[in-house]
Amino acid sequence: MEEKKNFEKELKGLEEAVEKLEKGELPLEEAIKCFENGLESANSCRRLLESVNTRVELLLRDGQNRLKTEPFPDPGTAVEKGREE
Repeated sequence: MEEKKNFEKELKGLEEAVEKLEKGELPLEEAIKCFENGLESANSCRRLLESVNTRVELLLRDGQNRLKTEPFPDPGTAVEKGREE
């Protein structure tokens, strides 16, 4: 749950930086600082997503430690299959 909070916080920081920079009204030094903050937030989001991806891969390993991949089910299809069985 902490990762979700951190990701959402960092994503919000990135969105705010982009919004400020898109307006084009910041003085140069402030724009550079805003850009740096946005990059830090983007890098943090990337690291958190990579961490989650690693955890998902570990959960999907089979008994012989081979990674098995499965597509995420379509939510509508999963409900229909549940009704049929």
